[in-house]
Amino acid sequence: MAKFEIKLPKMGESVAEATITSWLKEVGDTIELDDALVEIATDKVDSEVPSEVEGVLIEKLFEEDTVVKVGETIAIIEIDGESSTEEVTVSTPETVVEIEKSIKKVIVAAPEAINKKGESGKFYSPLVRNIAQAEGVSMSELEAISGTGKDARVTKHDILSYIEDKDNAPKTIAASKTESKVQEVSKPIQKAKSVATPVSVNGGDEIIEMSRMGKLVAKHMVDSVQTSAHVQSFIEIDVTNIVKWRTKVKDAFLQREGEKLTFTPILMQAVASTIKKFPMINIAVDGDNIIKRKNINLGMAAALGDGNLIVPVIKNADQLNLVGMTKAVNDLAGRARANQLKPDDIQGGTYTVTNVGSFGSVMGTPIINQPQVAILALGAIRKVPAVIETPDGDFIGIRQKMFVSHSYDHRVVNGALGGMFIKTLKESLEAWDINQDF
Repeated sequence: MAKFEIKLPKMGESVAEATITSWLKEVGDTIELDDALVEIATDKVDSEVPSEVEGVLIEKLFEEDTVVKVGETIAIIEIDGESSTEEVTVSTPETVVEIEKSIKKVIVAAPEAINKKGESGKFYSPLVRNIAQAEGVSMSELEAISGTGKDARVTKHDILSYIEDKDNAPKTIAASKTESKVQEVSKPIQKAKSVATPVSVNGGDEIIEMSRMGKLVAKHMVDSVQTSAHVQSFIEIDVTNIVKWRTKVKDAFLQREGEKLTFTPILMQAVASTIKKFPMINIAVDGDNIIKRKNINLGMAAALGDGNLIVPVIKNADQLNLVGMTKAVNDLAGRARANQLKPDDIQGGTYTVTNVGSFGSVMGTPIINQPQVAILALGAIRKVPAVIETPDGDFIGIRQKMFVSHSYDHRVVNGALGGMFIKTLKESLEAWDINQDF
């Protein structure tokens, strides 16, 4: 019998590690080709790791809630074939090595052993228990930490955040008593972190813990506001010709292409074309350097069933015609709603578009999706009275109009560039040929 190593696969650009959230198979289970072995979570999306072979699972090399680096062996499957003399080498995560060293130093002084389960029945992984013991976190403190892992388990990130907050709390040092027995107390040695205003909870209030993704989104948004100098520009666009054209061709489009034609791919194609004219919108900031992106990868904010947002990415969007854009938009939106996106589907975005109009909003002021420098919000399309200019004079008519809101990073995008970008977008959409084919 031979042994096959299951390694943590590469899950997209910039993803170097993932957390094992749940093992789906146990040692001794028979494994079929493409059977899901384990659930993993990155800072972007949850996913499953399938088996590349058929055989029997003989060893799991990491516990749940352990952080594993891409390329590391996570499990061993015994398969039919001649015995392999190749030794299975497993790289221990640096974090675990550091913790083990720390444990050896403080094991004698550890306040208490951390059990696998607390009094409340919560499960604690070996990594979490080792960190708690090494850092002097008692079981009662561990029980009080809100877990963000599966079934509210405390993860490595949770306990390290707790320890960091604990270490940064204001500390007061008492000086030695002088001969006059006057005790002097020094000022706090470290400035306390800003603390959110306490929220009073009444008897009838319901407390709902944020989901893991909700916490990640919240942190990402706060980090973005603290990183970029947000500025907004707004413009109103007459999309009457686009509305009439879509009404005229949508049935034929569905029959020929098998796809529903919405306004989103039409607008996304126009955005991609406009970015090509203004490449300095398609950039990122790295310290004092500006990275000018070669590809135009459009992020498309999509709502999930739990109310959170995710941003799948249309790669090389400027190279797609309307049919290709429609297929890409419908595919990503459908898989986002079904929670079937892969890690690579949400990587590599260079500019983001969010459709706030789908919820009836006339306009919005979206937060930039780091490390990008701009994001566009599409408002609702509405029938409004408008002044129409003709050679015979002006008159009032009913037009289909929408607002777009452009948020951009004023560190690198000035008002002229941010404003010209949406002005050009407006001109291209208002020049839509109602007689064109698709």
